[in-house]
Amino acid sequence: MGLPLEGLRVIDLTQDFAGPFCTMILSDIGAEVIKIEKPDGGDETRAWGPPFVNGISYYFLSLNRGKKSVVLDLKTREGQEIVRKLVVDADIFVESSRPGQMARFNLDYPRLRRLNKALVYASISSFGQTGPYRDRLGYDLIAFAMSGIMASTGEEGRPPIRMSVPVADLAAGHYASTAILAALSRRLVTGRGDYIDLSLHDSIVSWLTYLASYYFATGKEPERRGSAHPSIVPYQAFRCKDKDLVVAIGNDHQWANFCRAMGLEKLFADRRFSTNPLRVKNRHLLVPVLQRVFRRRKAQDWERVLVHAKVPATSVFSIRDVVRDPQVLWRGMVLGLKGERHLESPMRFYKTKPRKALFPPKLGQHTTEILSSLSK
Repeated sequence: MGLPLEGLRVIDLTQDFAGPFCTMILSDIGAEVIKIEKPDGGDETRAWGPPFVNGISYYFLSLNRGKKSVVLDLKTREGQEIVRKLVVDADIFVESSRPGQMARFNLDYPRLRRLNKALVYASISSFGQTGPYRDRLGYDLIAFAMSGIMASTGEEGRPPIRMSVPVADLAAGHYASTAILAALSRRLVTGRGDYIDLSLHDSIVSWLTYLASYYFATGKEPERRGSAHPSIVPYQAFRCKDKDLVVAIGNDHQWANFCRAMGLEKLFADRRFSTNPLRVKNRHLLVPVLQRVFRRRKAQDWERVLVHAKVPATSVFSIRDVVRDPQVLWRGMVLGLKGERHLESPMRFYKTKPRKALFPPKLGQHTTEILSSLSK
């Protein structure tokens, strides 16, 4: 069997992170993604370096595997007309311009719907197509700062921190791909497409999940606890003799296993720590004791002991550790491609052979191929 979206065509007018991440997901599951890029440099992430690999920025490489690049000037009638011709036979259209920009290019949903009633059209923007912030400029960091999550990230008494990956972009890209697949599913019944309005800000606000529920329940802001969990103890990183180890005790059975494995039977017998709610209440007493014990040995030693005792634990991996990890390699998450290493899609389909890895395109690499197909 082929991949689930084989035979479907995506017209991709996105750049930066969220939109390209969305369309890369669609490419990974079989869709043909035609990435429309502007003549003066294309997607701006092509210049987000160094480093550059074979002339392509590492940033662009991470988001655009398996796509075809076509250079068009959407400010011209000719460029706009070519996109409209592509839309006639397309299934999905994804854009990440500021609200109103596609209308100025005559490529907004009402116009394109007249050409193709089955088209699924997704707009990804900072704040959405409506609301008081509609026209406000924003990137991932802006949405993250306005989500409530940044204020609760980091350690008390220290400045809030940015996540090392763009979580608002990632959230929006995932939600957009999910919404597109949902619209395609409904199209099977109705024969009609849909319009999807998705924003970075909405997406990352939805990720508040239990932090929002905590606020609704108590009226209080969540405390900033670094790697620790607000309602599970112990569930955090501890410093060992050489580096950090993460322990995640999800239930009282694991707590019993943990105490036996660590030689801490006295803690297991202590009523102040006998249940998770009590451990949360008395974390200020428990965590310092555990920290002193962990300092006595290396992280790998403790990890071996705890994993053997069926306790969730691991040392904190560097990226160097990750790309050499036997589980990562067994699952094929790191591939060699054109002499370079790249990450692979995590999606696996039981009855589908994996597609041959495809390198991200050079700027305009497929322009002649795609335009020639229109004239046939």
